[in-house]
Amino acid sequence: MNISEVILCKYGEVVLKGANRQSFESSLIKELRRRASPHGSFKIYFKQSIVYIEPQDEFCDMDGMYETAKKVFGFMGVTRAAVCEKNMDAIKELARAYLPEKLAGVRTFKVDAKRADKRFPLKSPEISAEIGGVILSAVRGIKVDVRSPEVVVGVEIRDDYAYVRAGQEPGAGGLPPRSSGRGLLLLSGGIDSPVAGCMMAKRGMEIEALHFESFPYTSERAREKVMQLAEEMCEFCSRIHVHVISLTHIQEVLRDNCKEDYFTILLRIFMMRLAERCAREYKCHALITGESLGQVASQTLSAIGVTDSVVNIPVFRPCIGMDKNEIVIEARKYGTFETSILPFEDCCTVFTPRHPKTQPKLSEVMAELEKIDVEALLDEAYQTLQTETKLVYPEYR
Repeated sequence: MNISEVILCKYGEVVLKGANRQSFESSLIKELRRRASPHGSFKIYFKQSIVYIEPQDEFCDMDGMYETAKKVFGFMGVTRAAVCEKNMDAIKELARAYLPEKLAGVRTFKVDAKRADKRFPLKSPEISAEIGGVILSAVRGIKVDVRSPEVVVGVEIRDDYAYVRAGQEPGAGGLPPRSSGRGLLLLSGGIDSPVAGCMMAKRGMEIEALHFESFPYTSERAREKVMQLAEEMCEFCSRIHVHVISLTHIQEVLRDNCKEDYFTILLRIFMMRLAERCAREYKCHALITGESLGQVASQTLSAIGVTDSVVNIPVFRPCIGMDKNEIVIEARKYGTFETSILPFEDCCTVFTPRHPKTQPKLSEVMAELEKIDVEALLDEAYQTLQTETKLVYPEYR
C-alpha cells in the first residue's frame, strides 16, 4: 500500500483568541513556511484548528520538518499521520499497513477517534472499536489499556480526509512568534538569561539581545560563547539581533571612585540605563533579564527595587520565582545549557567586590553615583555599540 504521510500541528492558546485569531494563525503559517524551505517543498495551511504540513514530492525531509515544527511556539501538539479517503474500509486498510511498525515493541494502547465531520456514518466509539480490533489482529503481543496506555492511536475524520496516527508529541506551546511585541534581553554568558529570552519568546515576544563585554578583562572567547548561545536560541526564536556594548571604562571608573561594596549594584544601574537606551532605539517595549530572586547579591528584593527605579519601561523577569535546578531543566530543553557552562568569564566577574551590598538603599547608591559623571560615561559606552545578527535560516534576513 502506498502511504501518504503529513505533519499535523495542533493549536494551543490560539483557539481562545476570538476576533484576533486570524492574525495569530497567519503568524504561525508564515513562521512554518520560513522554516520549511531548507527541508523541501511543503504545502502548509490551516483548517479546523490544525495546521497541515504536506510534502509535495519524495525529496522532502519529513524528519527535519517534524523536528522543526516541534520548536515553533504556538502549537500544543505535533504528530505525523497517514492519510486516506473517508470510508471505514480505507481507514482499516491504512491502519493495518501503517500502524504495526509504529507500535513495534509497544505493550499497551488505546484508540482515540474524533469525528470532526459529523456526516461520517460511524460515531467515535464505533470507529475506535473497529480500529482497535485491526490493531489487535495486526500487532503481536499488544493489549488494550484505556486508562494508561503506552501509546494513544488517533483516528481523525475531518472535512476532506481521514488521518491515522500513533501518538503525539508536545509542541513548544505558547503564542506564535512576534505576536506580542519586541523585548530586549540582557544576554550574559550564564544559564539564566538565555532561558529568560526563550520563555518570553514563548509568549510571542520577538527577542533582541544586548550583551555587555569588558575587553581586555573578558576574552574574545567569552564573546563567541554569547554569540553561540544566541544561535542556539534561534532554534526557537528564529532571529536575534545581538547588540554588544563595552563596559570596560565604566568599570574602571567605578573601581577607582566608588565604594567597593557598591560596585555590583552601581554596575547594574549602568547596564539598565544603557539597556533602556538601546531598547528605545530598536523599538523594544520591555527589558528581559534572567534574574532569580535571591540568587546573587544584585538579585535581592532591595537591589531589584533600586535597579528598576532608574528605567522607565517594564522589566520582565520570567525566572524570578524559579530555583537553579528548574532553570537548568529549561536550559536543557532549549539546548543552551552545555554552552552556558563553558568556563569563559563575563563582565559581572570583573572587579567583583569581596562583600557586595545585598540590601542597598537608593539614597546611598545615588550618593555614590554623584562621585562620577554618569551621563558622560553612558554616552561614551553607548558609542561602542556593535550589532550581529543570528538566524535559524537565511530566509529570516
